[in-house]
Amino acid sequence: MNLKQLGCITFMFLLALTVSAKQFNVIDFGARADGKTLDTKAVQAAIDACTQNGGGQVVIPAGKTVLVGTIYLKDFVNLNIETGAVLLGSPHIEDYATDTHKIMYKRESHMDRCLIYAENANSFAIEGYGTIDGNGAEFTNQRPMLLRFKDCNNIHLNDITLKNPAAWTSAFLYCNEIAVSGIRISSWANKNGDGLDFDGCTNVRVANCSFSNSDDSICLQASLPNKPCRDVVVTNCIFETKWGGMRIGLLSRGNIEQVAVSNCTFKNIEDSGLKIQQCEGGEMRNMTFTNLVMENVPRPVFMTFSQQRACVDVPEGTYEPLNRMHNMIFSNIVVDNRKLDKNSCFFFTGYPGNDIENVVLKDVQFTISGGGTAEDAAKEVKEYSLEVVKKHWPEFYLVGTLPASALYARHLDGLYVENFHVFIENEDARKPFILNDVKNGSVEKFYVNKKQIN
Repeated sequence: MNLKQLGCITFMFLLALTVSAKQFNVIDFGARADGKTLDTKAVQAAIDACTQNGGGQVVIPAGKTVLVGTIYLKDFVNLNIETGAVLLGSPHIEDYATDTHKIMYKRESHMDRCLIYAENANSFAIEGYGTIDGNGAEFTNQRPMLLRFKDCNNIHLNDITLKNPAAWTSAFLYCNEIAVSGIRISSWANKNGDGLDFDGCTNVRVANCSFSNSDDSICLQASLPNKPCRDVVVTNCIFETKWGGMRIGLLSRGNIEQVAVSNCTFKNIEDSGLKIQQCEGGEMRNMTFTNLVMENVPRPVFMTFSQQRACVDVPEGTYEPLNRMHNMIFSNIVVDNRKLDKNSCFFFTGYPGNDIENVVLKDVQFTISGGGTAEDAAKEVKEYSLEVVKKHWPEFYLVGTLPASALYARHLDGLYVENFHVFIENEDARKPFILNDVKNGSVEKFYVNKKQIN
């Protein structure tokens, strides 16, 4: 063996040691990994050692179940949950810390705690083909979230399965540079199990994910006036949920803007595919939604502009003035709702004196069951006044059946509808579309059962 060959072997040996030194297996830090022993201290010790040594992988090894309470992610830590491994949440609320910030919605402090928390952390990830299981069915009154990250930068979630949270699956608060890819969320173990909630976050990319939720799958929010939610891209995702596929707003004290959603499917949703609600003083603008396919989604698009107090930090009885909601494009949308009842409609509603502005709805195929009556056709639609919504969110059930079968819009300035095809399975006494207090707009190439009516 010559010196060159010896040098090469030595280099490879040192490289292997370096790579090995960057992996921190929780077993080596004392984790029993039997699914019964609480391993919180061992997992946290591995995370702390990882960040103190410049970063690397904290490994939950394949085939093992590691039971933990609250753990804290830190700088440069890649929490790698290997194939067949489970990071399991403790069923005991006392194992969850109380220093993990809070939920930002009013009346929901029972969700303040969480399983995995990070604050002011940089460049960390949760990856692997394993599972984080929140053990959510074990909780009643106090219900911890699965993930909460606050004021963090450069976050990656890749390929992981997140399931059974006791509350929301995640809350990202005022974070920057978030990339989520290839994850699977299943949250039916307990109540209102949101999927990914981004509050005041910037530069967010979500791609190639599947959602099965007991509440909204993706939420874009802004709980602080000076923390906008902006520059968000969602693509190639599948949504199946009890409530809303994507909910944008409601918690909306800051601006929500620059959003692009494309190439997604929505199915078996009780409320809305796209639920867009501005009500707390911020501005909502500049969004596109294109190449979407929906089945059994009663309101493909539901937009409301109304006053509300949603944020926990706003004093009781205080309502922030409405700002603007404008510049939205919805295009290339196919919806098949033939199996649903008559309450199937695109619904856009501003508020008297506060119009939604500049909305384009183009290239739509919409199949509905019909069945609306003459009484339905004559109905006057209730406004989302402060008196109506101050004890509720501005939900569809507050107004009920609409007098239009396919499209109802009111209080808009600039609504442009083009190439809208409606297929009605049964007789319906209602008009296919109604524009109420809509200024500076047009409806062109509107078809009902293949016949152009406008």
